[in-house]
Amino acid sequence: MSHDAGTPLPFARYLDCLAADFERLGAAAAPAPKAQVPSCPGWTVTDLVHHVGQVYAHKTQAILAAAPGTEPEWPPKGTADEEPFALLDRAYAELRAAIDAHAPEDPSGTWYAPDQTVGFWIRRMAQETVIHRIDAELAAGGPVSPVPDDLAIDGIDELLNVFTAYAVTEWSDYFREPLAASPGRTYEVRAEAEKGATWRIRTGADPVFTVEAGPAAGSADVVLSGTPAALLRDLWNRVGTDETSQVRVTGAQEAVEELRACLRISTQ
Repeated sequence: MSHDAGTPLPFARYLDCLAADFERLGAAAAPAPKAQVPSCPGWTVTDLVHHVGQVYAHKTQAILAAAPGTEPEWPPKGTADEEPFALLDRAYAELRAAIDAHAPEDPSGTWYAPDQTVGFWIRRMAQETVIHRIDAELAAGGPVSPVPDDLAIDGIDELLNVFTAYAVTEWSDYFREPLAASPGRTYEVRAEAEKGATWRIRTGADPVFTVEAGPAAGSADVVLSGTPAALLRDLWNRVGTDETSQVRVTGAQEAVEELRACLRISTQ
């Protein structure tokens, strides 16, 4: 299945990916609950599982409340002391039941003002789960399961547009320091696949962080290129030792760090 930058996947596809990655997360986490998660410093696998369970419970409450412009309390009540693996299973079952009881276009409160629908959470939970099952697999020390190209391209697009570009616009104060000395840079992110995708990014000191689909006009200050899965993992700071997670980066180190600083802030 191919996917173009900026074009959401069918909701049925998100749900299929969500189900598959939920199973992979559980399978990787169960044998080593006390293992450290290298991509989430300070967390054990049990901490990771508890977090994902709380996320599922929180988004279920958001869907059921159907209150655009608001989100439920974090963390969701009743989840702090629940056994993490039991919470994960319960919360996932309740999340799927809530999604199945609604149409994607039904209203729901989200933190992303342009999309106040259940569909936003369907996409977000598919992407949340693939990243955290990678965390679990990295902690387990085994191979990291492949990420389908279409899901990875969609995840890169979500990270750049929904997380970072939106955050720089809405919560600009958080980005003033990392962008204060920016001379105005251009970046190109190239997901290389049979049907890949390219994004061009512009930063500046205002602060500015804009994203458009397609290659840059002229040369970019920094180019990041790799398979869709490798780029997704790199941009989310989930790189492992396997060759499939490697990304090629060209450009000055200070320019690369400017981009990475913006991504870190937007995903905290």
